[in-house]
Amino acid sequence: MSFFEILFIALSLASDAFAVSISAGSAGVTQSPRAMFRLSFHFGLFQFLMPIIGWLAGFSVVSYIESFDHWIAFGLLMWVAVHMILSIKKDGEQISQHDPSRGMMLIILSVATSIDAFAVGLSLALLQVSIWYPAVVIGLVTGIVSFIGILLGRQLSEKIGKAAALFGAILLIVIAVRILFSHLFPG
Repeated sequence: MSFFEILFIALSLASDAFAVSISAGSAGVTQSPRAMFRLSFHFGLFQFLMPIIGWLAGFSVVSYIESFDHWIAFGLLMWVAVHMILSIKKDGEQISQHDPSRGMMLIILSVATSIDAFAVGLSLALLQVSIWYPAVVIGLVTGIVSFIGILLGRQLSEKIGKAAALFGAILLIVIAVRILFSHLFPG
């Protein structure tokens, strides 16, 4: 595989992490450089690891997972979105917005945005392509794109204030529905 083919795959895989990063940045709780690094690093790390796991799993596991992997991603993203919506009071004041760059929320978001990378790893195993170079490129691209997404989300938050958290939740719902529909109605 050429570098540009791998880069295209990496950018495609990073799109969900980018959108979630915009959502996290717009919620206003991922403001510190440390939180920004933590979120983008973990998104990149999971995008690096999932193709390797998929590649190692080969075809023995795919038959067990492929029938419901999209439901897992859908459920995880919807859970986070509903949690974000419930954390907003009717008058627009934040109740207690949790930092998505910490704890279980970080793990859930990292897994939900990297499930497709598992399938890419399986595909690369079928093509008998070495996984290490593509996995590094995918991880680095996702980390960088996620960091940029957080910065864009912060800009959005500064411009539209509290409504940005609702926008972020709606964006997660759209991503979750897109994942579900792309698997239920391929083509």
